[in-house]
Amino acid sequence: MEDREFSYINVIPLVDIMLVLLTIVLTTATFMVQGEIPVSLPSAGSSQERRTHGTIDITVSRDGRIFFGGKEVSLKELSAMLRPVDRKTPVNIRADRRASVQSFVSVMDVLKRLGFKSVNLLVRKHGN
Repeated sequence: MEDREFSYINVIPLVDIMLVLLTIVLTTATFMVQGEIPVSLPSAGSSQERRTHGTIDITVSRDGRIFFGGKEVSLKELSAMLRPVDRKTPVNIRADRRASVQSFVSVMDVLKRLGFKSVNLLVRKHGN
């Protein structure tokens, strides 16, 4: 038998691996983009930029549902989750502008009862 040299490279396995990697990257990127709860923030002319590092984020959706850490919670669950947190930790509330005032007030009431002092309502800055 003669020893033959390969004059070509089979690229089909390489293409298969690249397609699998591309699928994983695109799927992961989709989950990262959809990770935040969609909320249409109210606008204000005198808003300030706040740092969000080391803060607690609570979201009130348009239909009044409350989210803490990306998970829907009741007011009792929210209270229980916030109980062990240091009271000096800043709290950011992202409330949809079409959410009922009662939902927002209920969240504020929980925060006040637990003794949180630094509570911020996040808004979108509109043009002058």
